[in-house]
Amino acid sequence: MSKDNNGLSRRDFLKTTGIATGALVGGGLLGSLITHNVTKENVAGTGKNQGGGEHVGDVFRGRMFFTNLNEFNVLSEAVERIFPEDDLGPGAIGLGVPYFIDNQLAGNYGSNAKEYMKGPFFAGESTQGYQSRLTRAEIFRQGLAKMDEEAKKRFDTGFASLEGNQMDEILTAFQKNEIEMKGVASEFFFKLLRQATLEGAYADPIYSGNINMDGWRMKGFPGHQMAYINEIENEEYMKIEPQSISSMEH
Repeated sequence: MSKDNNGLSRRDFLKTTGIATGALVGGGLLGSLITHNVTKENVAGTGKNQGGGEHVGDVFRGRMFFTNLNEFNVLSEAVERIFPEDDLGPGAIGLGVPYFIDNQLAGNYGSNAKEYMKGPFFAGESTQGYQSRLTRAEIFRQGLAKMDEEAKKRFDTGFASLEGNQMDEILTAFQKNEIEMKGVASEFFFKLLRQATLEGAYADPIYSGNINMDGWRMKGFPGHQMAYINEIENEEYMKIEPQSISSMEH
């Protein structure tokens, strides 16, 4: 992707301003630096078969949680704003992050099956972790619906049809806790969304994200190597082709 007039790429901006570690994602400077580069044809799941999946290489990625395509498109556009494509590599959509999140919400992560989920329920401190009576699946579904609702309220169209700076405005409102949600704070939903986005970009590809291990390649991370015995005494920097857990099965 191209850089802005000052030679600053979008991911450079995310790194240097702390966006990737939790700073505000929208408004002002970010809205002007990050352009809306994802078309309807690029949204994960759009234009694919009716089964709700797509072929990436020799892997079929299907939706397990989101049966409503608009919900999935809202999710796809939102995560792409958090982790955008640039000259260093693909963004969240290109890395399969929407499918990673979809698959996680369909399992124990989404149902909070292995966590204590009984009352009393009070608004906890930031150090107290998960405090909502709602499961992650319920929070995501409500949050995405609220994002679409807010888009129609502010811009008279659905979230997936907005310009990039308009999406950033709404995401920032969630991060600043300016949107009212039931049973959970909107800032908590944003934290879950951001965390899941990064997990999908950097998790092992067996979990449906990090397609072709491109997330690892951008970080220079070698993934899961069988051994380093042949390189352990080499004092020079080595660029190692990353390996997925799945490669150990062959």
